[in-house]
Amino acid sequence: MEKIDSKDNYIRLIQEYQNLVFSICLKMTGDYFIAEDISQETFLAAYRHYEEFDGQNAKAWICRIASNKCIDYLKSPGRREVLENYDSDSGIEIVSHEEPLNLYINKEVMEDFNKECEKLKEPYKTIAIEHFIRGKTAKAIALERQEGLKTVQTWIYRARQMLQKNIRLEDYA
Repeated sequence: MEKIDSKDNYIRLIQEYQNLVFSICLKMTGDYFIAEDISQETFLAAYRHYEEFDGQNAKAWICRIASNKCIDYLKSPGRREVLENYDSDSGIEIVSHEEPLNLYINKEVMEDFNKECEKLKEPYKTIAIEHFIRGKTAKAIALERQEGLKTVQTWIYRARQMLQKNIRLEDYA
């Protein structure tokens, strides 16, 4: 593939390698939706750094960007945060190194989020609680429920969309 010097070449890069990039991201993260996000970040990074690309071996170049983005995600502080406290009354995990005000705000937000999850119809209610609150992967939920992985991933995606409609970030600003 020639150097990315035009919109057409960039679009061709995306079309040619989008499935490969997504596969790499899914394999490395194990989460369908995270893989989608990182795939998008990969192509944005490729666009931002196209001047550095010499036009040789676009496949290796884009795969390296994708794997680096996945590694960055897997090493990110949010993924490594150790939860030290657990409020058994509300079922909310609390990070204890935060300031009291932040703990209160996080607890309130999580309680509201939990209530919104409870309002969903089945199977989305259970899926939302298992995935978003308890942090289970789509694969783990699929094994527990004896459902297909793609089915569970679709339920997670739809539950996320329903929750996004019901919960607005502005309510907490």
